[in-house]
Amino acid sequence: MLEFPRTVRMKPKSSSTPAPTTVHDVEAVLAALPEPARTTILTVRERIRAAAPAGSTELIGYGVPAFRTPEPGSALLAGYAGGKKFCSYYPMSGRVIHDLAEDLAGYGTTSGAIHFALDKPLPVALVKKLVKTRLAEIEKKKKK
Repeated sequence: MLEFPRTVRMKPKSSSTPAPTTVHDVEAVLAALPEPARTTILTVRERIRAAAPAGSTELIGYGVPAFRTPEPGSALLAGYAGGKKFCSYYPMSGRVIHDLAEDLAGYGTTSGAIHFALDKPLPVALVKKLVKTRLAEIEKKKKK
């Protein structure tokens, strides 16, 4: 079984390198990933896209490629990234990780991320459940 760190520390970004902000930058980020992480992340990306509401947009959010819901006052739905030792899925809410703890038992988690193997994408059913849970949370916040 793979071991994942319980905490992940981000390196500070160089002030001379601007953060990517458009879908073209998402493509550049993905193109720069080494294999097998690139293939794994592209698979997860398509699974998120398939589960997301029609009209969701893709952008860089919190420094990673992410999807945003389509409606006015939209919220970040899910993010994803590939690394040197593992890939990550960001549900953009710690509550989602807490609520789906049983479903995530075989994965490394932090308060805001789910880590999985470089060569094994998250299953379709799990991605659908993660997106559905996040969408329900967004709707609940709108009603308040």
